[in-house]
Amino acid sequence: MIKELQLRVTPRDGYNEQSIRRYVAREQGWDERTITCVRTLKRSIDARQREVYVNLTVRVFINEQPPVEEFEPIQYRDVSDRPQVVVVGAGPGGLFAALRLIELGLRPIVVERGKNVRDRKKDLARIRPEQKVDPESNYAFGEGGAGAYSDGKLFTRSKKRGNGEKILRVFCQHGASPSILSDAHPHIGTDKLPRVIENMRETILKCGGEVHFETKVTGLIFDGNTVIGAEAINNSQLSTFNSQLSFSGPVILATGHSARDVYRWLYNNKVEIEAKGLAVGVRLEHPAQLIDQIQYHSRRGRGDYLPAAEYSMVQQVDGRGVYSFCMCPGGFVVPAASGPEQIVVNGMSPSNRNGRWSNSGMVVELRPEDLEQIKNEKLKINNDDGLRVMRYQEELERICWQQGNMKQTAPAQRMADFVNNRLSFDLPESSYAPGLISSPLHFWMPEPIRRRLQEAFKAWGRQKHGFLTNEATVIGVETRTSSPVRILRDNDTLQHVTVQGLFPCGEGAGYAGGIVSAGVDGERCAEAVDQYLKK
Repeated sequence: MIKELQLRVTPRDGYNEQSIRRYVAREQGWDERTITCVRTLKRSIDARQREVYVNLTVRVFINEQPPVEEFEPIQYRDVSDRPQVVVVGAGPGGLFAALRLIELGLRPIVVERGKNVRDRKKDLARIRPEQKVDPESNYAFGEGGAGAYSDGKLFTRSKKRGNGEKILRVFCQHGASPSILSDAHPHIGTDKLPRVIENMRETILKCGGEVHFETKVTGLIFDGNTVIGAEAINNSQLSTFNSQLSFSGPVILATGHSARDVYRWLYNNKVEIEAKGLAVGVRLEHPAQLIDQIQYHSRRGRGDYLPAAEYSMVQQVDGRGVYSFCMCPGGFVVPAASGPEQIVVNGMSPSNRNGRWSNSGMVVELRPEDLEQIKNEKLKINNDDGLRVMRYQEELERICWQQGNMKQTAPAQRMADFVNNRLSFDLPESSYAPGLISSPLHFWMPEPIRRRLQEAFKAWGRQKHGFLTNEATVIGVETRTSSPVRILRDNDTLQHVTVQGLFPCGEGAGYAGGIVSAGVDGERCAEAVDQYLKK
């Protein structure tokens, strides 16, 4: 017999299979010896009241053996001699597009400007001692995309555009823990995700696809109004051959949200794009123990059984949303710039989430029309083109870099000082490795962003006692929440609205927001290419 049950248990019972087995046997009146297996299908924490519970959906096998696999693995075929498709970018959009192309019997040619996921890590480690960023290998560019070394969170609220469950199963097939199939907020972890990404690459190569690292696409190849390939250069320092390359086939453009040179090329070559809203603000870092105490209503914090606490904050201030973004319990703040004269911060967590701090982006909704109301003589933005939000984003990062002494030291302020317009004479310890410098963010940040953040922080301080505190640090700036551009595409064919054979994809094209939704969009674009080639 197989039975599914909904359980509400204590944290002690919620994270141990043997405890769950005993609980089920006791509550159902069954002999525990007849239970051959209990599989957790869904797990979530309910910390709304003072007593914290864990909600579980479990599948119980009674006198019956469960299947060996918790999911049906995908069979990938050899596509060595099949028509090829160019996939620009090896982030989640590009990788899942490539894997889906193989399923459909097409040969992916993946072209990635950055390095493979392991070599890329070495460049990230050099940011702290050298105080500069490699413009082709950083937290935004390289195998795995922006999510590879900025947490690996797999939670998405998007339910409309495709099968997010399949994305999780593909991750599991390539080495991720099956727990991501059951957790309410699944998370692989920055320490484990790189190996999963390597396994995905190996699948592509074994099936006859290609993956080209340190190969930067410089333009598209047209035949009339149809894209038939992409031009690129090899930017490896070890390259000894002619760096000019070309790849033929329809193009899935999955460059990620920081490929500003691609946006400029499209704009200059009259490939239609439009300015898109995004959110900008700061990264807020608290001691992890404090967040655990607040969220779990206990001086003991998480105790012996609960994971590091998460939070989600939303507030409306003067007609614009202010909200937490990419919350990283037990994590680190990282330098996420992708070029010179930029400071950008992001967050990440290892799989065990056992760091001393917890951080989150705290951002304000920004719409293209808002730029006309932003009065700041340092931000000189042309409001009449499709790149105007991107230009604003660039200027804000440049100002932040100037405030950071033109290094990767990030300007920061104690949270309560920021809210009360006071200079911080010293700063708390921080996880941000390149270092912090005290700076009056309340003075130099654009007034509509600064004011809305301050009002939201006050509101959240009233809602959660202890949240608004000078133990927390406001670190500037968080600007890479999404793409500042949308590359226009047809809703049905997913091709560009005026250019045939070009399939804008994922977060960089303005159609996704995070690892799972980018993966879903990658699969959809692969299916659209398949239909295009069958015509």
